[in-house]
This record gives sequence, structure tokens and C-alpha cells, in this order.
Amino acid sequence: MLIPSIDLMGGRIVQLVQGEKLRLAFDDFEYWIERFSRFPMVQLIDLDAAMRQGDNSVLVEQVTKRLPCQVGGGIDTSERVRQVLDRGARRVIVGSKLFTADGFVNTQFAASLADAVGLEQIVAGVDTKNGHIAVKGWKEQVELTPDDAIPVLEKYVGAFLYTHVDGEGLMQGFPMDVAARLRKLTNRQLIVAGGIRSQQEIDDLDAMRVDAVAGMAVYTKLLEV
Repeated sequence: MLIPSIDLMGGRIVQLVQGEKLRLAFDDFEYWIERFSRFPMVQLIDLDAAMRQGDNSVLVEQVTKRLPCQVGGGIDTSERVRQVLDRGARRVIVGSKLFTADGFVNTQFAASLADAVGLEQIVAGVDTKNGHIAVKGWKEQVELTPDDAIPVLEKYVGAFLYTHVDGEGLMQGFPMDVAARLRKLTNRQLIVAGGIRSQQEIDDLDAMRVDAVAGMAVYTKLLEV
């Protein structure tokens, strides 16, 4: 399954390369909402909130009223999770707060989220840079790998989102060996992102029971939606 992405920064839809360099920016929300309206799930990320540089909460709420979204970006409390869900999100992506600075999975926080809203509404973000989990808008890393974290988080979340930050925005293809390895670690829904560029990749991932997030390839129209 293809999950198109909407990344928000400074009140616009943007696409960044490896989470840093701005490549594309759009103001035409109506156009993209219409294009994505046929999809059963859209990924909506508030990059400003993820980077602790403000937020786009008004836009997030406007989009979630129109599209079925999984929403992420700086969400680090049970209260914030409930708020995002109450404002229209189908489920919430939580990343940084699931990991401690000294390299452990924050199982207490994960359990509290599952108790508060139900695990099916929680997506664990295990974004990875140079092999280690990246946090706080991909600006920092912890001494954990997805292979370490996924089995520990399995009982607390409904899905996993793995973003291959090294390939994000480059449209050079997603590493299929990584998808295959991660698929063996969990029975939960597994979603991957980072470099996806073709329908063939999406089909190959689907054959592994892995869903795909695409952004840059969609916005440059390399991938037609």
C-alpha cells in the first residue's frame, strides 16, 4: 500500500533532502488534498514541531478533517496524543520520546500511551540515520538500532514506521534487504520510507507485507498518484 506524505514547515507543504535541505515547497493545499483523497491513509508530519521550532497545529487540524491521517512531529505526551486524535487524526506517530538519551527503549512511556488511547492508534517511529535511531527531528541519535527497539515495542504499538533517513528525498530507492530484515522482527504493520521512487518498489514491498510512504517522488511526479 502506498501512503502519500504531507510534510509541513512554515505553513507550507515541503520536501526536504535527508531532513535538512529544502528541495520543494507548495502552498496549494487544496490541490494535494484532492489528489490524496482516494488513499486510505496519508502521513502528515509537522516538521517544525519535530524540530522544536514552533508548530503547524492549525494546518494539521485542517488537513485531518479532510483526509484520513497518521500524524507525527514532536508528540511526546499522552495528553498531546489524545489532543491530536480528538482533532481528527486516525492515529499518532510517536518517535523521540520512546527512546532515552542513554540508549534504552522508554517502555514506561510506551505502556502509558497504549493504556491511554489503545495500542492500535500508536505508530512507533524508528527513524534511522547511519544505522542508529535518530530523534528530535533527526538532529540527534541514540545508541539503539531498529533491530533493538522493535521487539521491545511490539506489545505497545499497532504499527512501526521506519524512515531510512540516509536516503530520504534522494529518490535512489529503498534498501529492500532492510525491509525484509525488519519484517521478520514484528507481526505489526510495518511502514517504510526514504528514497522510494517507483511503483515497482511499492509492489515489491507490498509482496513482503510492507507498506510504503512516498513524498519526493510524488511531488516531482516521478510517481503518479
